Amino acid sequence: MPLQKFIFQPGINKEGTDYSNEGGWFDANLVRFRKNLPEKIGGWAKNTLFTFQSTCRALHPWVNLQSTKYLGLGTTWKYYVKEGSEYYDITPIRSTDLNVTTFAATNGSAVITATDTAHGAVIDDFVTISNAVSLGGLITATVLNTEHQITSVTANTYTFTASATANGSDTGNGGSATDAAYQINVGLDVYVEASGWGAGLWSAGTFGGSTALNEANQLRLWSHDNFGEDLIMNVRQGGLYYWDQSNGTSTRAVALADLSGAVLCPTKSLVVLVSDIDRHVVAFGCDPISGTSRSGSLDPMLVCWSDQENAAVWEPLATNTAGSFRLSAGSSIVGALRAKQETLIWTDISMYSMTFVGQPFTFGVNLVNEGVGLIGPNASINTAKGVFWMDKKGFYSYSGAIAELPCTVQNYVFSDLNENQSYQVFAFLNKEFDEVGWFYCSKNAEVIDRYVTYNYEENVWAIGQLSRSAWLDEGVFNNPLATKSTSDVGYLYNHETGNDDDGSPMESVYIESSDFDIGEGEEYQFINQIIPDVKFTGTGGSSQTINVVLKKRNYPGESLTTSSTSTCTASTTKIQTRLRARQAVLRVESDDDADISEQIGVGFRIGATRMSLQPNGKR
Repeated sequence: MPLQKFIFQPGINKEGTDYSNEGGWFDANLVRFRKNLPEKIGGWAKNTLFTFQSTCRALHPWVNLQSTKYLGLGTTWKYYVKEGSEYYDITPIRSTDLNVTTFAATNGSAVITATDTAHGAVIDDFVTISNAVSLGGLITATVLNTEHQITSVTANTYTFTASATANGSDTGNGGSATDAAYQINVGLDVYVEASGWGAGLWSAGTFGGSTALNEANQLRLWSHDNFGEDLIMNVRQGGLYYWDQSNGTSTRAVALADLSGAVLCPTKSLVVLVSDIDRHVVAFGCDPISGTSRSGSLDPMLVCWSDQENAAVWEPLATNTAGSFRLSAGSSIVGALRAKQETLIWTDISMYSMTFVGQPFTFGVNLVNEGVGLIGPNASINTAKGVFWMDKKGFYSYSGAIAELPCTVQNYVFSDLNENQSYQVFAFLNKEFDEVGWFYCSKNAEVIDRYVTYNYEENVWAIGQLSRSAWLDEGVFNNPLATKSTSDVGYLYNHETGNDDDGSPMESVYIESSDFDIGEGEEYQFINQIIPDVKFTGTGGSSQTINVVLKKRNYPGESLTTSSTSTCTASTTKIQTRLRARQAVLRVESDDDADISEQIGVGFRIGATRMSLQPNGKR
């Protein structure tokens, strides 16, 4: 019987139908293309067993003059700096109320009610109590004088759960000298489209009333950049903060306006970064200067910057380089990215280029394109091959001019995208494999569960299912890093290490071809032999196993049925099978069969599969 060689076209193509894409790959998960051949992606493992709280959506690495490596992590609830294997909470303090907080406890309950008429807190905020004294029983000073997370709020009170249960001797107060330090308000894990009852935190506002959307009741996104050895960070729609690394990881970030010598610093912004070489701190979408102060009301199209080499001085004077300008094309700045010798700014419908031109204007700005925007604040990425980003309807690149990327999975991605959660979309780079990609929420999901990747050297696309909330390519750190949170507990993972999911097999790794046939009209085909061409690349040695699956159907409109599932090892020379149908599909998978579902250390790369095909009569 004749053997027919199958080298399927690289990349996933879902723009047509299963049958019209004959000779190509139609579906995959956790598989990439390298040198035109498909292979299983690299595995991941925890970077450290220490955890952070809530969902991380921003990672930033930098190194100080003593070569100490730092990693900034902005989460829904906190901001951390990671040094070594530990996370240090540097979340700024919003306000400190002195000598005004009192407490009440109920016998048999660990819930403590605190009274502070100016607390300004929202649910899930953090407060650190100090100088309190015992309530008389098991709620001691030690129990009270620590950090607590707020569980409910009213105008004048809030509650938290203590580490001990009150008894009948806990009568209240806590002393007249009690202080409460409130961290900046937390944000949300999902994007809120509209205001009103149900918008923001649970039970916030009144039924039928409106709720102003701000940093405390909107998806929490951070932007951050290092200013030399120090760190600048910004809560989207909220404040700008500064962390001085020389003060150590036990100190918190402070408001930019609280720095020594600060003059007219923005109090709100959408995005912050430090411009390349000239070292201006730039705030995109900030509050304008009004008289001798900042207005406090965010202008979503205003760009302003500090004096050169001075993060604290923002007052434009003839003797400095601080300044501002307002963009015109669009309704709001969505994101900004530092690229090669320029800063790119996206609004909802346009893209601008901002370049340093020196005095007297400091920066020049040019409208690059009107009509293409950015789907979310973090949906752009800079690479050695230019900038790539995701718009609301397509994918684009820029290296002096904008080009739309021909995409073989475009309809698949955008028809299964939760547009309400587009601000969760973030771009990532994996330069070792010449890949850029985007993580996003599928149609009915409010947590990221999908990704799409583009190999910019080979011009091929891949898709898959994976939950990650932030990504950082190798550079300061040896491996790509990514974050994932479950039940408000988050881990940092090293990616492209080994072949497994943190010591367990990756779930549902596969690649599946489009339909293929050997004849036209009413001819059927018979397949009785497969000669696999598989290179096992994992750490599992000779025990590595994959499944080779054949599926069949007679008409494009029929559902596929599995004809055979065969195990393949490094020593497998041929697979005997029996399939009779008009159309067939080849699938390779590494863990869907019960016999190999517990295997670890499996890596594979698929070459030219040969199959024995022959006509087998007519219907």
